[in-house]
Amino acid sequence: MDITQIVSLIIAVLGLILTGIFMPYIKSRVSTEQLDLIYKAVKIAVYAAEQLYGSGMGAVKKQYVIDYLASKGLYVDVDVISSDLNAMIESAVYELSKEQGKGVEKDGGEEE
Repeated sequence: MDITQIVSLIIAVLGLILTGIFMPYIKSRVSTEQLDLIYKAVKIAVYAAEQLYGSGMGAVKKQYVIDYLASKGLYVDVDVISSDLNAMIESAVYELSKEQGKGVEKDGGEEE
């Protein structure tokens, strides 16, 4: 085996390692960072909706959050809201309620 074949083999193995191991890691890292940014936007919108509308009016505040996200380029189909985005909204509402020391408001506007 000459040096050219050895170098070609090493390059092939490195390419396989790069695409098989590092690329999925990089893709998952970007996705995680994007989800963090989306959650921050959701949290800002939830806090703003609470400030604007006060207690109650859960459906109106949720629509405000969806409209805010759309204004930031994250379009949400209201009829088919993704479970991940819905979970983010509910999580932000829970955090806000916990900070304020009150019950968590449900979609319809009533508290638990």
